[in-house]
Amino acid sequence: MTSNDQSTAPASWGRVDETTGAVFVRIGDTERQVGEYPDASAEEALGYYIRKFTELEGTVTLLEQRARGGAPAADVAKASKNLLGLIEKANAVGDLASLTARVEALGGVIAGKVEEQSEAHKAEIEAAVAERTAIAEAAEEIAARDLTKVQWTSVGAEMDALFKRWQEHQASGPRLPKSTADALWKRFSAARSTVDAARRAFFHQIDSAHKDARGAKEALIAKAEALGPKGSDGIPAYRLLVEEWKQAGRAGKKSQDDALWDRFKAAGDALYAAKKEQIAAEHTEFSANLETKLALLAEAEGILRVTDRKQARELLSDVQRRWEKAGKVPREQVKPVEDRLRKVEAHVRKLDEDHWHRTDPSRVERYEGFAGQLQDSIAKLENELAAAEQSGDKRKIEDAKKALDTQKAWLAAVKQG
Repeated sequence: MTSNDQSTAPASWGRVDETTGAVFVRIGDTERQVGEYPDASAEEALGYYIRKFTELEGTVTLLEQRARGGAPAADVAKASKNLLGLIEKANAVGDLASLTARVEALGGVIAGKVEEQSEAHKAEIEAAVAERTAIAEAAEEIAARDLTKVQWTSVGAEMDALFKRWQEHQASGPRLPKSTADALWKRFSAARSTVDAARRAFFHQIDSAHKDARGAKEALIAKAEALGPKGSDGIPAYRLLVEEWKQAGRAGKKSQDDALWDRFKAAGDALYAAKKEQIAAEHTEFSANLETKLALLAEAEGILRVTDRKQARELLSDVQRRWEKAGKVPREQVKPVEDRLRKVEAHVRKLDEDHWHRTDPSRVERYEGFAGQLQDSIAKLENELAAAEQSGDKRKIEDAKKALDTQKAWLAAVKQG
């Protein structure tokens, strides 16, 4: 008889004692009390406990479906054992013996699978342990690096990727034995903590350096702004401050650094603006002086054609006196006009040097002595040439002419020098 038959014929598997309201279920040749329902009819009492049976039967059917669907055999076996205990003590009316038989039948189905799935599960566990070990070792490798010299963007990405792998494996992989899982997590967590501590220390150092740089740059800004009243005279000091600024380092984010630089540069711009105004004023003031000096240059450059040193010196001295009285010229014209005057001064100096060279007593003495020797040598060679020409000796004539030409060339050089 099926369970459907039981629900429509409850008396087949149970009865109600009409005197006490006690409800009994029949199991084989025996029966046991499953409860009592004194304030209801026999049909209502049986109906309540039949529903309990139906619920229990549904649980058995669900376990059978799980077993056929490939659920882990060990899980099915454990559930079967628990379910047999429930059936044995169930307060329900129905064919409890058939439910027991159905659950026991599952044992035969899963008996071979338990060992098979146990081996497969063991292999899965081993693979999972290997995977998590690899993740832990990768984290330990990162932690073992010289963390004072790493690129933290790259290292941070590596550690985040490893942590994500760990979470995904933990969520999708098999459940590891607690001791193994805890040991691997301890390794991975320790490596992570080492890297995180080094990262915090690095960025703390960076923050500290940025703070020091900000303080230094704020002080330089204050010094630069204090130069404002000096105008263009403050520019040399400002340039020194610029060199200090270059050595101060980064003050944090680019926007922070840029804001500080804008303030520092504004102080410098004020100094250079004052200088520009000064130059413009000087240009107006000194333009007349320039015209005077240009006229003096035209006059002075006429001295370049004078060969008398005394006259040239007097003319130059006169120009130089008036030159000093003429005053300053615009800044951009200083070098051009000074270079032109230097050229005239060099000409006069050369006339003086040439005069000294010619009149130097020691030189005159050396010249006269050497020239006398050359003249004596020339006279002797001329006599030798005359004698050779009388004898008709061509070789002696040629040698005498060559020697005579050489001596005359030396004498001419001495006279020029």
